[in-house]
Amino acid sequence: MVAPGLTKRSLSRPLAGLVTVGTIAALVIGAAGLFNGSFTKSVGVTVLSPRAGLVMDPGAKVKMIGVEVGRVSSIDYLPDGQAAIHLALNPDTVHVIPDNVAVHVAATTVFGAKYVQLSAPAEPSSQSVQPNQVLESQRVTVEVNTVFQRLTEILAKVDPTKLNHTLGAIGAALRGRGEQLGPALSDLDEFLTEIEPSLPNVTRDLELSRPVLDTYADAAPDLLRSVENTTRIAQTVTEEQQQLDTLLMAAIGLADVGNDVLGANRQALTDVLHLLVPTTRLADRYHEALNCGIAGMLGFAHQPPLPLPGVLVSAGFTLGAERYRYPANLPKVAATGGPHCMGLPDVAPGSRPPLLVTDVGANPAQYGNQGILLNSDGLKQMLFGPIDGPPRNSFQLGQPG
Repeated sequence: MVAPGLTKRSLSRPLAGLVTVGTIAALVIGAAGLFNGSFTKSVGVTVLSPRAGLVMDPGAKVKMIGVEVGRVSSIDYLPDGQAAIHLALNPDTVHVIPDNVAVHVAATTVFGAKYVQLSAPAEPSSQSVQPNQVLESQRVTVEVNTVFQRLTEILAKVDPTKLNHTLGAIGAALRGRGEQLGPALSDLDEFLTEIEPSLPNVTRDLELSRPVLDTYADAAPDLLRSVENTTRIAQTVTEEQQQLDTLLMAAIGLADVGNDVLGANRQALTDVLHLLVPTTRLADRYHEALNCGIAGMLGFAHQPPLPLPGVLVSAGFTLGAERYRYPANLPKVAATGGPHCMGLPDVAPGSRPPLLVTDVGANPAQYGNQGILLNSDGLKQMLFGPIDGPPRNSFQLGQPG
């Protein structure tokens, strides 16, 4: 039922306009979809790259051996700083792309837009790339604007005045020396040609030098501290230069006096040293006994001092000890047994070191006296004088002498 005042002709015009607008919109959307490949089946593959490039946009081409095999559908930036480039590959060409294909983000020119270059590896896999597979980008071409940016950062840290002076000095140094510079460059070229075969060895040496350089790097603070201390020493020497000169002059005078003294008495000093040779040899032979004897007396040195000044002596009487007799008890210099420490320097408490019998001219146990020895030899001494041998009394009848 038609509303009053409206005719079929008046309704046909809005409907025709609406259909026309819808048709035009459908054509535009369809053309855009066809251009972007929205109505074309594709195989999705993700490429992880350190960066996508400054002029990499969705819709960029994906090529292999110069043939377009897909498009870049979208680009996402991951939290770890990498770029995830999502590729839409043509299903008809997927079977010729191995799953270990090499991926490079390249550019047609230094100022041109980026595209994804797929390259077959030296040993391609028999398996083709699979949907939703993740590939690693091996290289991203550096844009000229990136180079300009880095160059600008470097130039921003350079003082133009100093750079001008440096370039001027280089120009003045090279001006008029072209004839010498040419042969120098030729010689450098020959030198580099000769060492080129040894570059692997140089590379290996540089690799081996890394631990050494790490060691020097760890020791750098100590080395710098040593240099700083050396600087302070040099400064001190400079400040005390006059006193150092006085010391050196005094040392020179002392050396002159010493030269005069030693020069005039060199023969006497030589004779004294020759006389000390037997003594030093004997001391060297018995150095162990000397050492343990002195070490045994360290206990006395570490004991607390006496309450009264003096010397504490522990003395006793030895029963049955013979007196000194002449000439039987004359001392002999005939010891040949070497040094004996007899338990020194650490003698166990309660121990009794054994008696060392040696041929030195006296033997306290010669006659084997066990009890008290009466001095009945005095009468014989008064009548006949000192006679060698034991005293003749009722207690010692039958003993030699």
